[in-house]
Amino acid sequence: MTALAVIPARGGSQRIPRKNLKRFNGEPMIVGSIRTALNSGLFDRVIVSTDDEEIAEVARRYGADVPFMRPSELADAFTGTGPVVQHAIRSLDAHYDFTCCIYATAPLLQPRFLRQGLEALHAAPDKAFAFSVCSFGFPIQRALKINDDGSLDAVHPEFRHVRSQDLPPAYQDAGQFYWGRSAAWLRGDVIFSPLSLPVILPRHLVQDIDDEEDWRRAEYLYAALKAGGEIEP
Repeated sequence: MTALAVIPARGGSQRIPRKNLKRFNGEPMIVGSIRTALNSGLFDRVIVSTDDEEIAEVARRYGADVPFMRPSELADAFTGTGPVVQHAIRSLDAHYDFTCCIYATAPLLQPRFLRQGLEALHAAPDKAFAFSVCSFGFPIQRALKINDDGSLDAVHPEFRHVRSQDLPPAYQDAGQFYWGRSAAWLRGDVIFSPLSLPVILPRHLVQDIDDEEDWRRAEYLYAALKAGGEIEP
């Protein structure tokens, strides 16, 4: 059983300029994902897919491979993860049974959850993917909306009088990693489907980073988790 890690890291970033290289805990943000992937011991190869020479230099310095530069048509703000991973798999001269896409901006990523994902997928030959999710903090069935006149209303009126504890939990993509069988990536199988298994993370270990407020929250979480000994080396 062989495994490849692909860390997508394009140079452009609209809301946080140069996000993948911005300093987090004293190092470029991407370093955390590279180090976690390497330290997990799960991968035969850890590569970074980038169109940016500075990101490539940092990736190599911290132990990742950069076997190619990503073409410009796969480095815009509209290209999804799937085509980037497909390009990476096809660009290599070796076959890997499993490929894990790890986001460069996942500073709370933990090796133990990467292991859980691979173990779950390996044990379920009928599944194509396993990826990180976390539960919503409150039932989505009780969500509210603001009407055009400024008043509030229920998004799902049929659940107005259902107790929150009687509603099934819902989960969101945690935005950290996506294990997949390499063949499934290449086929373009749908990830958000019954082909996938969940790796459930506690909510305090999840923080998407899209804007400056997200970044500050991630820094606070990381500092607290480090002080509490919950961040794995």
